[in-house]
Amino acid sequence: LSFLLKVSPMLTGFPFLSLFLFLDDEYQWRGPFYFIQGADPQFGLIKAWAVGETSNGDDEWGEEIKLAEQAVQAINKLNPKPKFFVLCGDLIHGMPGTQWRKAQEQDLKNVLKNTDQDIPLVFVSGNHDIGNTPTRETIENYCKSWGDDYFSFWVRGVLFLVLNSQLYFDSSKCPELKKDQDVWLDEQLAVAEKHKCKHIIVFQHIPLFLRRPDEDHDYFNLEKSVRQEIMDKFHKAGVKAVFSGHYHRNAGGFYRGLEMVVSSAIGCQLGEDPHGLRVVVVTDERVVHRYYSLDELGSQGIEKELLDMLAKQN
Repeated sequence: LSFLLKVSPMLTGFPFLSLFLFLDDEYQWRGPFYFIQGADPQFGLIKAWAVGETSNGDDEWGEEIKLAEQAVQAINKLNPKPKFFVLCGDLIHGMPGTQWRKAQEQDLKNVLKNTDQDIPLVFVSGNHDIGNTPTRETIENYCKSWGDDYFSFWVRGVLFLVLNSQLYFDSSKCPELKKDQDVWLDEQLAVAEKHKCKHIIVFQHIPLFLRRPDEDHDYFNLEKSVRQEIMDKFHKAGVKAVFSGHYHRNAGGFYRGLEMVVSSAIGCQLGEDPHGLRVVVVTDERVVHRYYSLDELGSQGIEKELLDMLAKQN
C-alpha cells in the first residue's frame, strides 16, 4: 500500500487532510463524490472592517466564532458525508507578528475540532496567514500551525492541488520558495498525465481573475502576466477548475474551459452575499457546484438535484 502521512503535532486531535491514508485505489475513478469549500473565516475582520481599522482593529472575533461554529454544525449534519472540507485561506485576520494572531488561531482550532471525525480538513494559506509579502519564516510558522503551504492528494481518481498563491502575488522576499513550488507543480501535472486522472482541481486563496481572464490586476487577483502563464499551464494540463476565496464575494468565469470559482466568506462579507459554503459535486464528466448560505445548508441540506448526481455510483 502506498500512503501519504504528514502529521503536524499542532493539529493532532481533530481531522485534517494530513491524517488521510491514501491507498493505491485512490488513483482510480470510483464514481461521483462531493466536498465542501469554505473561505475566509478570518477571525477579527468583522470588527476591523466596521471600525475602519483593518490593520489594527481586530481585537474582537466573537461573531466569526459563531459563524464558524454554524458552518461546522451544518457540515456535520450532511448525509452522505462530504469527502473533505477545504478552507481556502485567510483563516484568521491577524497578520504575522500582530497582537491577536495566536488567540485567533487557537479559537479557530477549537471550533474546527468539532468537525465530524470522518470529514478531513484541508487548509489553504492566505495573505493574512503568511503575509502579503511572505518570507521563509512566515511560511514556516504557518506550516507549524496548519500543515504544508502546498501539497497534493487524490480522491477517487481526481487529483487535488493546494497552492500557495502568495508566492505568485509577491515572492520578492523568498524567490527560491516560488521556484520550488513551480518545479513541484510541474511534477504533479506530469503525474496526473501519467495516471490519466479523471479531473484536476486546484485550491488557492487569491483568484487568478474575478470575472474575466483579461481583467486589470488589483488587490483581489493575480498580476496579468503571472495569471496568463498559470492559466496556460492549467489549460494545457487539463485542469478543470480553480477554487479560491479572498474576494469576500462570489464571482468567477472561464478561460478556455478552465473554470475560476471565487467563493464568498464564512466570515466578513464585503458585498451582498450571505455567509456561506460551497457544495462541489464531482462526476465523471463535470464539476458542479452551488453556494449555500449557512442558514440554508444547515436547515435544508443539499438540494435533490445534487444528491441525485451522487446517487449515480459506479
